[in-house]
Amino acid sequence: MRLRVRTWNVFHGNADPPRRKGYLHRMVELATADGPDVVCLQEVPVWALARLDAWSGMASFGAVTRPPLWLGPLSMWITRAHQGLFRSGLAGQANAILVASAYEAVDLGHEPISERGRERRIVQAVRLTGPPSVVVGNLHATNDFRDPGVPRAEAARARAFVESVALPEEAVVLAGDFNVDDPHLDGFSAPCTGIDDILVRNAIATDVAVWPPERRTQDRVLLSDHAPVDCVVEVPA
Repeated sequence: MRLRVRTWNVFHGNADPPRRKGYLHRMVELATADGPDVVCLQEVPVWALARLDAWSGMASFGAVTRPPLWLGPLSMWITRAHQGLFRSGLAGQANAILVASAYEAVDLGHEPISERGRERRIVQAVRLTGPPSVVVGNLHATNDFRDPGVPRAEAARARAFVESVALPEEAVVLAGDFNVDDPHLDGFSAPCTGIDDILVRNAIATDVAVWPPERRTQDRVLLSDHAPVDCVVEVPA
């Protein structure tokens, strides 16, 4: 099996620098336009989870990291009044995994990876049933550049979770915003493209590429403060 995997922190749908207007719909369309097999998203407003299937043409699996301040459309409406100002403070925040319609996928749940007392961060996972089957994990670790041990510990918890839901010889992809250049995960190859990365176990990662700014620029607007990262994952039969 050969999977094209992409990860992108969509920055709550903001441009870089943030503006009043949001660009999340445009970002999701851009991230899925060329037909990737799997897309892992971080910093998705909670209200958008119900719209990802329609925007992407893929099956979406969401997991809420921070619930919205108010349920229903009110948080969305207020946030949209000035996307750059409110960000996720009202609309909450989530992770999502998008899977192409060619694959059957099963939600394997999610689990917190942050320590008590810190902003809640999670890892989620789905299984592409194959054959061969593949477990895909998606995480967003804590941004603490003063102490890289914090995001590394969260990455280790994410690894433990995806390994706990995977079969012993099953291929595993762990993608997302690690918020550290090298998470030091034993048993996983680490392309080390930066804080946004795609790591694999029992598979081979090839053709790793970070999008140049012009690829995520539309109408002279730079979408998100993170660049998407692509990887081809070769899974043995």
